[in-house]
Amino acid sequence: MTTVTVASPEDRVLDAARRCVDRWGLSKLTIDDVATEAGVSRATLYRLFPGGKDVMFDALRVRELQEFFSGMRDNLHEVESLLDFSVQVAGYAIREMRNDEHLAMMLATEEGTALKSLTVEGLPRILRVASEYITPLIGEFLDRDRAEAYVELLARLVISYFLAPSEHFDLADPESATNLFRPFVAAFENVTVG
Repeated sequence: MTTVTVASPEDRVLDAARRCVDRWGLSKLTIDDVATEAGVSRATLYRLFPGGKDVMFDALRVRELQEFFSGMRDNLHEVESLLDFSVQVAGYAIREMRNDEHLAMMLATEEGTALKSLTVEGLPRILRVASEYITPLIGEFLDRDRAEAYVELLARLVISYFLAPSEHFDLADPESATNLFRPFVAAFENVTVG
């Protein structure tokens, strides 16, 4: 017997919002566009996302971050050290961001919005979800506070690298990333966080 999974109303609306953004971009998108695409009334959309468009897009961003970090966690191979963790996480993140057609489209057509979602406005959300999903994975190498600080530094470094790639290091290349992270990890392991 085949089990059919039915998307929740929230997921249907968020899926519709993603399709609409892909089609028209974020700046031209209206609540009515999303409601029509999702097959729900405007009132239902506001009931699901009180506050409207901003709340809906915050929920979409959180969901996409959860999917990103869940995929990262699922694609980590046996992690043998903090250095190995750093290389695998950075490599996965850079490859995924480079291959993300939606992100490329946003950077090409709505650069300001895309940059804000990776930096000023979106960074706290990225750090919160990154900490939730990947901090527990390095508990054998660092205590909780140091692990959270390390994940924050790693996320900031990866985002910075993605937005302004280096001519000296390629975080998607394991050997190059290892050369970059080796002194960084050694220094962090010897620093007191607090």
